[in-house]
Amino acid sequence: MIPPCYPTRSFRSFVAAPGWPRWQLAAVVALLIPLFGSPAQAQGPTSPASSVAPVSKGRLTGRVVNEKTGLPVEFATVALLDEAGSKTLDGTVCDDQGRFGLAKITAGRYRVVVSFVGFQPRTVTGVVVAANEAVVALDLIKLTPTVQQLGEVKVTGERELVENKVDRLVYNAEKDITNSGGTASDVLQKVPLLTVDLTGNLQLRGSSNIRVLVNGKPSAMMASNLAEALKQIPADQIKSVEVITSPSAKYDAEGSAGIVNIILKKNNLEGLNGSENSAVGTRGSFHSLTLNSRRGPLGLNANVGANLFYNVARNDSRRTDFLPEGQQSVLEQRGDFTNLGGGGYGQLGLDYDLTPRDALNLSVRGNVFGYTNARSQFTRFSLPTAPVDEYNRDIDTHNGSQNLDVNFGYVRTLPRPRQELSFLALYTVNTGDTDYNLAQQRWTDGRDYVDYRENSFNDNRNRETTFQADYVQPLDSTQTVEVGLKTILRNVSSDYRVEADSLDGRSFVLVPSRSNNFRYDQNVYASYLSYGFALGKTLTFKVGGRLEHTRIDGDFRSDNTTLRTNYTNLVPSLQAAWDVTKDQKLKLSYTRRIQRPSIYYLNPYLNTSNPRNIVVGNPTLAAELTDAYELGFNTYVRKSSFTFSAYSRQTNNAIEAVARTVAARDIMPTADSTQLLFTTFQNVARNATYGLSVSGSTKLTPKWTLSGNVNYYYVRVQSPALSLSNDGTMHNANITSAWQFDKGWSAQFTGLFNSRRIQLQGRSSGYRSYNVAVKKELFQKKGSLTLAVINPFNRQLVFRNDLATDRFAYTDNSYFLNRNLRLSFSYQFGKLDNRPARPKKSIRNDDQKEGGGNG
Repeated sequence: MIPPCYPTRSFRSFVAAPGWPRWQLAAVVALLIPLFGSPAQAQGPTSPASSVAPVSKGRLTGRVVNEKTGLPVEFATVALLDEAGSKTLDGTVCDDQGRFGLAKITAGRYRVVVSFVGFQPRTVTGVVVAANEAVVALDLIKLTPTVQQLGEVKVTGERELVENKVDRLVYNAEKDITNSGGTASDVLQKVPLLTVDLTGNLQLRGSSNIRVLVNGKPSAMMASNLAEALKQIPADQIKSVEVITSPSAKYDAEGSAGIVNIILKKNNLEGLNGSENSAVGTRGSFHSLTLNSRRGPLGLNANVGANLFYNVARNDSRRTDFLPEGQQSVLEQRGDFTNLGGGGYGQLGLDYDLTPRDALNLSVRGNVFGYTNARSQFTRFSLPTAPVDEYNRDIDTHNGSQNLDVNFGYVRTLPRPRQELSFLALYTVNTGDTDYNLAQQRWTDGRDYVDYRENSFNDNRNRETTFQADYVQPLDSTQTVEVGLKTILRNVSSDYRVEADSLDGRSFVLVPSRSNNFRYDQNVYASYLSYGFALGKTLTFKVGGRLEHTRIDGDFRSDNTTLRTNYTNLVPSLQAAWDVTKDQKLKLSYTRRIQRPSIYYLNPYLNTSNPRNIVVGNPTLAAELTDAYELGFNTYVRKSSFTFSAYSRQTNNAIEAVARTVAARDIMPTADSTQLLFTTFQNVARNATYGLSVSGSTKLTPKWTLSGNVNYYYVRVQSPALSLSNDGTMHNANITSAWQFDKGWSAQFTGLFNSRRIQLQGRSSGYRSYNVAVKKELFQKKGSLTLAVINPFNRQLVFRNDLATDRFAYTDNSYFLNRNLRLSFSYQFGKLDNRPARPKKSIRNDDQKEGGGNG
């Protein structure tokens, strides 16, 4: 099969520009060239001479290979020119075996120019097509790779810090020097549309209903506790972050606000190379080593690393309970705590090209993580009819987790352009344990004594096994059908127990009423159908539907309580794009999303380290259903790009945290009637969001770049069942200014601004943060040294949370030391040859409501 040709040099230069993966080159050529017509049509009306000239049916064929490896150079650009002139007469691209063909060539003398990114162009001269020749077969064309030492490569077309693509927004984290030495949490703070609060909770346009992927792959580590998981990924390992606000039917139906995909750094280069990254700072440090090796069809990559973090904070809170007959009780608490933790990780990946059409990839990633929280907390509780109760608790909490992800993929490229079949499998497991021990002291007659001790243990596990098959069938150059099947088998469990000090003071005994063993199975069976097509040259559409069936089976093994349910959802999606001009695009999308609760929301473990404030999961939660609409407009003006988006989301059974005051004995049968604040999660709210976001990037001078994002939205949350409602406007913004100086120096400033947040029962405060960094390139650009100051103007950040009902008013203030001085060093080594990358596919489980981040 002869690939389609394209008519002009400018278009050929466009698709051969650096940064285009090979499969995108083929897709662009196959999709867009027919819209411009044949080469003859593109050249406009013919002259009288040409209109009468005889047209030969001669064909020109050939094959292009890598001179060093002998492997085919897939999708290389082939241009046909006059022998003496510079005018391009015809052109095409090679298929996945390096073959090309040009048809209907007029008899004459020509030259052929072959080029591809990472190779030196090759010109074949003296090509003669005779009038009576049917086929002219050229000799094997060998392209020589561009061999350069790492650090000597000169990049002429750098990506912007923020890119707005047709279906997603991309933040190129590797271009942001203030990220050096940080973690994924630091990176996500700077991504347009995203916010990360002080406890590490992630939101997209004000919603926490997000699915977070790593290299397009799900991870049980992310589902168990997102805030902690983000601390385990060093910022220097992150290449970019993709934000997908309107996923198509191909994606899992869950994640009502959208998908966040963290792309880790990797390469497809021949040879042996690697990098070393280290950082030390007042709030933490890390070290990592990465190695990559590729020879012919086999590629291997590995990286290992370790990190350490440290933080000091304090907290104070006040709760007033409104009692009958106008009386009040007041609870006051204050304390301070120290967090010290860290962990290590390792990753090994393999990809192998069985044939030019068959590719295998296998990756294994694991990590261990843990921290210790040492907290001292003073409590004072006063009732109008009882003596004041005062005591202090010393609480040591130990948290540990281990995670393993194994991902396998097989991709078969079929004969037709863009025709593809893939089989994928994923196994991921996360195990964690949270233990604490406390000692409670009181004061009597001028001395203090321990009057109560308690130990608590919670072992939990989250395991997922996934199988997925996808098939892409192009109908013609403008129409594509995608179908697929997917099965996700989830098993989560939580074994928790509490031991209290015995009466003799020398041992601990189990408290059965506060101990249990919870198991929860969630199986999802899905299929999807998607159809993409174009109308004319400027309108493109993608419509699809996804059918998902969910089965849930849970039980409390200790008391034989069971939970059984199942439901089926049809999820439609629609995306349309209109190229108003070559520099302006209008996009419209609609999708329905499902948000299934993850283990964070389901786990019924009762943490009573603070007996006056208890948070517990709800295993009976149902999935949320959200309708999402978005209208976007992209425009490019000279050296500037801007994106405007209007959006709305409507959820009628939203999961919200609901707090109420209850007697302690209603939660713990062995307790007394003391009032405590009990928080759990319920499907009780109707949540509506309407917003507008604006983002842009510009080059003020050749060495000065400015980019920013503003997101402004209105939220209304109401619960008829609880007779509660709340509403208000919110906003978040970030701005980045970067300068390039001579002799390898550069600097960058980043500002982050987040307004207060609206909740069903109250509001939480916003915050501001500033980062400044200076970078110096070393060793002929193979290494770099970066000095960053985080929050130079604020010694600490304050996070305030206010809740209010007709039964209580509660205010909580947390103060985190946040000013941080960080010095980081990186070094790249190895000799590399460029090698075109085969597209790798992996499973995307996008379907769970993430949780976590209790500080």
